[in-house]
Amino acid sequence: MKLNVGGIDRVLRIGAGFALVAWALMGGPLWAWIGVVPLLTGVVGFCPLYPLIGFRTCSAKN
Repeated sequence: MKLNVGGIDRVLRIGAGFALVAWALMGGPLWAWIGVVPLLTGVVGFCPLYPLIGFRTCSAKN
């Protein structure tokens, strides 16, 4: 698995994911649990959708 999520993208994903999960934990709507997806892709640094559309925000050659 090669990294394809860059620095700013990762920070935004982790922040948005954390906010959505926190909202869900505080009694928000059930759909707020979707925040787990950007949170995990931000932490791991890999988004499975990016290779399908030929996109990457990571400049590292790995």
